[in-house]
Amino acid sequence: MTFNANRRTAMYAGVAALAAIAGAGVAWKRQLLDDMAPEVMAAFWSAEFDTPNGESLPMTTFQGKPLVINFWATWCTPCIEEMPLIEAFFRENESKGWQVLGLAIDQPSRIRQFLSQFPVNYKIGLAGLNGTDLAKKLGNDVGGLPFTIVLDAKGQLKQRKLGKLTPDDIKKWTE
Repeated sequence: MTFNANRRTAMYAGVAALAAIAGAGVAWKRQLLDDMAPEVMAAFWSAEFDTPNGESLPMTTFQGKPLVINFWATWCTPCIEEMPLIEAFFRENESKGWQVLGLAIDQPSRIRQFLSQFPVNYKIGLAGLNGTDLAKKLGNDVGGLPFTIVLDAKGQLKQRKLGKLTPDDIKKWTE
């Protein structure tokens, strides 16, 4: 009986190790920076969103400079918690050519109300439910929020993060 129990324990440990390796592989693949098709980026650059005050915001206006794109919603607590970090980054780096775009996946009235209480200096686009599809095309396979990507001045993907940003994440943007 002891021999079978040891064999069973070893088998479970082996299965657990294989699952951990597979999970790490999936996580690593999601973070690869060269896996976005050119047509995805072309669709992104051709997109246009409304701003909370009703103006048009074409993505082409962001070309040629480094860009942080943050998908967020008013009902997403981690999204709201990371906004001061993003705002601080923008204030510190706008003069160096950096741009920040918050794409809100929420109802326009909620976004306007939120921003009237908690304004930001960076651009906000109203992405609505289409924003979820765009985020998925940009590498957010699970559709979770917050989701942030960083593009260099040439429009190439530099970094991608699903989940709440940390100060260390933001430091890497300018490296």
